[in-house]
Amino acid sequence: MIQDNTTIKEFTDLNTWKEGHKLVLMVYKIKFPREEIYALSDQIRRAVVSITSNIAEGFGRHSIKEKIQFYYQAHGSLTEVKNQLIISKDLNYINQTDYQQIYNQLQTTHQLLQGLIKKTKTFLP
Repeated sequence: MIQDNTTIKEFTDLNTWKEGHKLVLMVYKIKFPREEIYALSDQIRRAVVSITSNIAEGFGRHSIKEKIQFYYQAHGSLTEVKNQLIISKDLNYINQTDYQQIYNQLQTTHQLLQGLIKKTKTFLP
């Protein structure tokens, strides 16, 4: 599998993981109120880390079916982050500009993840 003329050797070589990692860093920069530290803040952070963790774990699996399963789990976590991001905006924990930047990164990650899933499915017997 080739991506940007580079052989993929590690999960960190995947553009999907790289863009997901950017999303993780953006979410971690959101300044939630103190009372949200163990609620929405904790939930969105766990979900966003789950995206890249599942991509990494899927990459490490040998079975194509297992890879796809983990990539779909990453997709589920990405959808969860989208919901929590909307809630964060609606509660005014993030402003519209920051929301839009994070949302755009989420969409980029989503498109790449869908492409990764589609490409991986082509290897099914």
